[in-house]
Amino acid sequence: MPRDELTARLDVAGVRRNSYANVLLTHPVFDTREAKSVDVVEHSVTDLGLTDGGTLTQIRAAARAQGLALCPADTAPYLRLAWLDQATAPDSDLSLGRPPTASLQVATAALSADDDFPTGFYLRVIDDVPWLRGFRCDDDYVMPPAERVALRRP
Repeated sequence: MPRDELTARLDVAGVRRNSYANVLLTHPVFDTREAKSVDVVEHSVTDLGLTDGGTLTQIRAAARAQGLALCPADTAPYLRLAWLDQATAPDSDLSLGRPPTASLQVATAALSADDDFPTGFYLRVIDDVPWLRGFRCDDDYVMPPAERVALRRP
């Protein structure tokens, strides 16, 4: 759907966004394109064979080795709208330099090589409010083994 309609649907659904999510939503990848169905599966970093955790590059490679693919770059807002009944996180911490509890990172290709541009999205429910949050990290950052990741089944 057009970007303005997508953001309006998020607003009507009560989805909150942080500033990184709003920056990501301005990217041209969110310009209108033909609708496409995406088969999304959820795995932990450990499920992908990375029992000590892994960087984004390692997670992407491990997913490919299991026959999985990255989600299209515009998947996260639509997944957020489809999954409004995600369980509420046990805490309301928003930014601790680590993946927040009860979050689901949507694995996509980076939209920019600029280190100041957000890396991607994650979904989380805080105090019964659904969130679409953007995040930033470099490839030195190791995601913990329990981190949940949404991938695409080709």
